[in-house]
Amino acid sequence: MLEYLRIRNLALIDDLELDFASGLNALTGETGAGKSFILKALGFLTGDKLETSMVRPGAEKATVEAIFVLDGEQLVISRELSADSGRSRVSLNDSLSSQDRIKAMRPQLLIHASQHGQQRLLQPSFQAQIIDSKLPDRSLLDTKDALVREIRSIASQREEMENKCRELETRREFLEFQQKEIDKVAPEAGEEEALETRRRAVRDMAFAREAVDNGLELLRNPETGGVIDGVDKLGSVLATLEKANPAYATESERLTEVREFFIDLEAKLRRESREESADSDIEAIESRLFELAQLKRKLKRSLEEIVDLGREIQENLSFLDACGLDRQRLAKEEKAAAAKLQAVLQQLNDARSSAAEGLCRALEKELAGLGFSEHVAVSVEFTPHPLFPDSSDDEGNAHLASLVEQRARFLWQPNPGQPAQPLDQIASGGELSRFLLALVTLSARGEDAALIFDEVDAGVGGRTLNRLADRIRNLASQQQVLLITHWPQLAATADRHFLVEKHVENGQTYTRCRRLNTKEVKAELDRMAGGEAGGEPAPLLRPM
Repeated sequence: MLEYLRIRNLALIDDLELDFASGLNALTGETGAGKSFILKALGFLTGDKLETSMVRPGAEKATVEAIFVLDGEQLVISRELSADSGRSRVSLNDSLSSQDRIKAMRPQLLIHASQHGQQRLLQPSFQAQIIDSKLPDRSLLDTKDALVREIRSIASQREEMENKCRELETRREFLEFQQKEIDKVAPEAGEEEALETRRRAVRDMAFAREAVDNGLELLRNPETGGVIDGVDKLGSVLATLEKANPAYATESERLTEVREFFIDLEAKLRRESREESADSDIEAIESRLFELAQLKRKLKRSLEEIVDLGREIQENLSFLDACGLDRQRLAKEEKAAAAKLQAVLQQLNDARSSAAEGLCRALEKELAGLGFSEHVAVSVEFTPHPLFPDSSDDEGNAHLASLVEQRARFLWQPNPGQPAQPLDQIASGGELSRFLLALVTLSARGEDAALIFDEVDAGVGGRTLNRLADRIRNLASQQQVLLITHWPQLAATADRHFLVEKHVENGQTYTRCRRLNTKEVKAELDRMAGGEAGGEPAPLLRPM
């Protein structure tokens, strides 16, 4: 139930507050006064999108707030729309919420029947939705949809695999050639950089070895002598001098230390000269680098790209080899899902037939109370609808071609003696209005949602209008109704009557909505009946 509604800065509305009753609430006014803005506000509040042009010029944002009662508890919902960014923000009980959450709650808050709903009745797809809404076990629909998605996913995988197989088969010879060339060289990721580093290291070691040899020759040359031989000779001289003059003892000791240093240095250089390294084979390194360079030129790729190409080729050739097994696996999965879907469709089609039968009998009873003949007949025609129509020409997909869903379409016989015909082909506007009212009545009984009837009386007149008024009045005794109408016969039965008017003040246009008192209600009903406000009541109106 909708208790309270406030709209600010939406279109021609600057600030509007409405307190609704639990029964029948009528909203009336001249065409173009702004009744549709109130409905747009409710739609926006419960999840509809709204263009920024709907924000009142000069305002920063439009705001809609409402208080609903659901299962005995109050729900305060607020939503605002920024004029600059177009962003909206919604809150539930003063806490930020998501639009999806509020939209999911919408069927529990509002049930909207309008002229747009009448047009939807003309669509066979909408008629099928009506039947599905009466299914006792709606999980069958979810199961069916899940299986259809699964089969389509498998079909997509099969198509993708087949396309890839065909493309790879045309390239198999070339792929095998590339693989053979790569396998002959067997390059490794980062190998080229590692070889370059080793080559530089080997070259540096060659220079170092030459320096070692030079150092050994300087220290001890067997032919010409060396530094060590010179030190030995100098030591003999100092030993002779020391005998003659003990003061040379210090120099003799220092020279001994120098000789030991040169001896140690010679030993170290000889060890360095004897060491051999695997990296010393510069020819092997150069040969490998040349081999890699040839492969790069042949395949016109960098070495890293060639390594990746090798892996890709191996994967593609393995994929080609496994295609046969994958075909069998996917075909098996598809047939299993199709068998499950066939069983679900049988249950679903039976359930739809049963639901349609019960709905048709209930509709006939409701329609008879809305001015139709007591012999009015409603039935549902089911026509086969292939779920996978593209598979009918493929013998390998016979299991898919047999998957047929029964789609519902309303047939009716408004007058006895006439053949039943599709509702969307023969129903007038007034008949559609009453048919929609009957559907909403059957769908909404005993719920908390507010029923909104937006000119559902279009195309109805005469005594039938009185029958329609009785039906809406009866419905309002069980559930809250918001009725937008131009007919006084309907408005006269309201528990609360609101008048929507358009005013111009200081060059600005405003839409106002106010609750009418008893005297104002009488004047408005006179206006609606074609009389003058404050004059005699129109003769078509029932006594209040």
